[in-house]
Amino acid sequence: MNNEKINGVGDSESAAQRLARVRGLARVLEDSIGRTTCEATKDAGAVERERCAQDTSAGPLESPLLLAGGGALVASVAPPVVSEISAHQRRIANLPPIIVTAPGPAPTRERAPWPAPLTEEALYGLPGDIVRTFEPHTESDQAAILIQTLVAYGNVIGSSPHFLVEGSAHHTNLFANLVGASSKARKGTSWGQVRRIFAASAEPVVIERVWHEAAIKSGLSSGEGLIWEVRDSSGAEGEEIGVSDKRLLVVENEFGRPLVAMAREGNILSEVLRESWDSGNLQIMNKNSPAKATGAHISIIGHITCDDLRRNLSSTDQANGFANRFLWIGVRRSKFLPEGGNLSDDAIAALSERLRNAVSFGSRVGPMRRDESARIFWREIYPTLSEGKPGLLGSITSRAEAQVLRLSMVYALLDLSDVIRVDHLRAALAVWKYSEDSARHIFGDALGDPVADAILTALRNSGHTGLTRTEIRDFFARHKKEAQIPSALSSLEALGLVRVEHQASGGRPVERWFSTNLTAT
Repeated sequence: MNNEKINGVGDSESAAQRLARVRGLARVLEDSIGRTTCEATKDAGAVERERCAQDTSAGPLESPLLLAGGGALVASVAPPVVSEISAHQRRIANLPPIIVTAPGPAPTRERAPWPAPLTEEALYGLPGDIVRTFEPHTESDQAAILIQTLVAYGNVIGSSPHFLVEGSAHHTNLFANLVGASSKARKGTSWGQVRRIFAASAEPVVIERVWHEAAIKSGLSSGEGLIWEVRDSSGAEGEEIGVSDKRLLVVENEFGRPLVAMAREGNILSEVLRESWDSGNLQIMNKNSPAKATGAHISIIGHITCDDLRRNLSSTDQANGFANRFLWIGVRRSKFLPEGGNLSDDAIAALSERLRNAVSFGSRVGPMRRDESARIFWREIYPTLSEGKPGLLGSITSRAEAQVLRLSMVYALLDLSDVIRVDHLRAALAVWKYSEDSARHIFGDALGDPVADAILTALRNSGHTGLTRTEIRDFFARHKKEAQIPSALSSLEALGLVRVEHQASGGRPVERWFSTNLTAT
């Protein structure tokens, strides 16, 4: 057979043709292991990387199939699948050998367990009573009911309550994202239940009714649009009148859409959201968008699936402080109720009366403080909250002290107290622990360093064979600076995620690297 006519491919095929064919071969492997969605680089002249997204059974932030620079395929598949690509075809395409694991279960990252149920400490006071009242009558997760109650209350009372930390005021505006394992996690249903009780409490009170009817909105897409919703008056005659009520609760049932919008060039939504969590003083130095807002009190409730979050949360927003301003709350359907719930109007009325009193109290509070017992307890827990964690999880959860402070303020005010006590701190800590455990489950042990994460995935997929330093270098087709790979390996080794062996080779010992976390075969 003429070597130059195999599959109609000649040795002189262009880089673009070779890339197109390699993509096709990748899809053969992809289909064979039941994966979907391949995203290739735009540059057809150089095979930078092609990542095939995993289904929900794969580990967090892990690609089961990776097409590396130069065309190296790293796949957790059995050898018979790979036989579809002959050695001769690979030689023609100038592809390095395919690295595969032995037959059997594919090694993957161990997913952190689903967070344990909320403790009784988290269900302290009125929020806990609301959760317990709704729980038998809804398929929604207890955590979804609780966190949305806390966020909504923290918004409706406005920005008057505050706690000073080194001259900076913390208010009760919270950002939370409910992350469902699937679209069946009953995220939207849970908000309907929470809104129901706030609507009942708001009916007799004008200020609450105005909030319920005008301050709950959706449609986040731009920073300029968000500022406009809470804008100040310009002061110039004939100009647009500003918004007097600076409370705004944004409820996004598809939070993936704002994440996609933030990735567009020139979009400043991430920047504006970060500033709205910090101070509420918002302004863009742009002559085409002169609106500004001072004292805005913005809270966010987002709903998103794990897959959408992993796909759309950019590495920039993981690291720039956007993600750590959110409480990440894992939620799933709690039970099946084919006939729905049957919560009585009397039960709603009793809770709404208590909630109305708490809103009236909270909206009149100014400075807040801790009592002496709470101050002692805070000094005990503060070092642990302040201790940084490695990798992406560390970036996502690095605002622990501020989040616990704000949650404790909300619990105190719902308890009709302007003084934070130990019970309020314990409740806040319990919610934070659930959020931190949720983030660990959602984001896994990724480091947030693309080079280190790619190496870790390749080592895990190489199984017990491991990879030599040269193979790791070739994995990137030498597109990474020489210093990046040793640095990434050092970080992985320091975290105990990889190990190295020096193997005799008849000359200089070969340095071979292995993942320390492999599924037994």
